[in-house]
Amino acid sequence: MNDSSDSLEERRRIREIVRFSDGQFVTENDSLATEEPFEIRVVFGKAPKRKDRSLSITMRTPGHDQELAAGFLLGEGIVNSSDDIDLFEVTGSKADGSKETNQLCVHLAEHVAFDFGSLQRNFYTTSSCGICGRASLEAVRSQLKESVSSEEMFVSPAVICSLPDSLRQYQSTFEATGGLHAAGLFDRSGAVIDSYEDVGRHNALDKLIGSQLLSKSVPLSNRIVVVSGRASFELVQKVISAGVPMLVAVGAPSSLAADLAHEFGVTLVGFASAKRFNVYSHAQRIGPKR
Repeated sequence: MNDSSDSLEERRRIREIVRFSDGQFVTENDSLATEEPFEIRVVFGKAPKRKDRSLSITMRTPGHDQELAAGFLLGEGIVNSSDDIDLFEVTGSKADGSKETNQLCVHLAEHVAFDFGSLQRNFYTTSSCGICGRASLEAVRSQLKESVSSEEMFVSPAVICSLPDSLRQYQSTFEATGGLHAAGLFDRSGAVIDSYEDVGRHNALDKLIGSQLLSKSVPLSNRIVVVSGRASFELVQKVISAGVPMLVAVGAPSSLAADLAHEFGVTLVGFASAKRFNVYSHAQRIGPKR
């Protein structure tokens, strides 16, 4: 699991604050979730005319940048497997001459067909996550190749109810700062496989999926992804790209997320807690086989 003390220190910053409590002002230290800009660049095309382009700038919590980039590229349909990535290169430099850790260049394999101009026209920006998602549902449909298939997957209601508390056990930075989202991967019995935290919910999921892509475990058939917040359209898009048949969210889904999950075969669960949950699409995977 990704929960070492070193990575925890990277994901938080200590700041002196003034706290007002019980009618008194007290000066003390507080932990803040680290947030820094991160640029993903891509090198693509045939040698000797390879091109280097900036693809995405997002705000993220430092750590596991290769996984984040790989998950982002998979979710946007740029790569389909780890074989599509030749190498990762930390690029740029700081004033002291050291390597810039907030810029990562992904060298795509020469066989990857990549239309940079078309991709840029389909991106849109939001204040919450930088570049994420596509400009229209039609663009997503053209990128997603097929529906998720997992006919033999059945998960008990008890397992669904256990997942939010299970994920919380691996949110070490959230416990310290109260400011990070989490995404976890579970099997059908509710056992955790992996988890990641990030200040951006999209980034947490990209890190999780990217890790599985780099370990050659995609598609993630018969797996469950659990997210600590709401289920948006972009998160459903990412789990479809990774072949995940079930997305469980602690928060609410959006209407477009439910539409996309229904269309592409994903079981979408929202408002999951220890005692209840709502199923918005493909409920046949929950409970004994019917």
